Amino acid sequence: MPKIGYNWRVDTLVQPGPFAGELRRWRTSRRVSQLELAIRAGTTQRHLSFMERGRSRPGREIVVRLAESLGLTLRERNALLLAAGYAPLFAESRLDAPLLRPVRDALDSILDGHLPYPAIVAGPHGELVAANSALSVLTEGAAPELLTPPVNVLRLALHPDGMARRVVNLADWGRHIVESLRGRALRSPDSALDALRTELEGYLPPAAPPGPDHLGFAVPLRLRTADGELRLLTTLTSFATAVDVTLAELHLEAFLPADAETAALLRARHTP
Repeated sequence: MPKIGYNWRVDTLVQPGPFAGELRRWRTSRRVSQLELAIRAGTTQRHLSFMERGRSRPGREIVVRLAESLGLTLRERNALLLAAGYAPLFAESRLDAPLLRPVRDALDSILDGHLPYPAIVAGPHGELVAANSALSVLTEGAAPELLTPPVNVLRLALHPDGMARRVVNLADWGRHIVESLRGRALRSPDSALDALRTELEGYLPPAAPPGPDHLGFAVPLRLRTADGELRLLTTLTSFATAVDVTLAELHLEAFLPADAETAALLRARHTP
């Protein structure tokens, strides 16, 4: 009887680890095909498919390129590197660290230079980091507990015991804030951000059907003060070229007068 031969060759598979699942989750949430992501990251669709199935262990360089191609934040890039078994690439410094002293000095100069108009620096969940003295026009009349550190400027803005009682167009302006948070959460899922958004939504009045003059959320903040109504535009500045997680998550929000009357009122408030 002829001897029956056996094929002892078996394919050795790398068990899918956290990186495979994280890569697939981010690609899906960004609505990017494997082919498109592979082209962006300078690899092949086959290689990307193998990584998502746990059949190929990625090198550090390709992980960095994939994270960049997916538009991940620095914190998310560090997390993806950790999931692949590599050390984080970006430092996360304390705000009071000597390394960030030049940045803090520069921010202080920007805040002071924006006077007599309000300007603040806030963290990713609305934590107040710094502000100029014109912030008082936004905080006047707010409940003391909302002004006790750590202050959350988003909660201060929409809480009924904060700015909300003085915001003439609360429904539109508040919806703008909430929708901005919703957009951020879609790009970078964050349970803490979801909880904050749910809380803030509860402070808003029911949304009225849009009328013929509806401008969406492209309207200035209309704020009542003892001196008269202010109409303020807001600008947001982020630190897009930062290589430190803490700095990258900060943003500068500057308020600008939308008309000459507002500018005059703010200048008068700031005059000693």
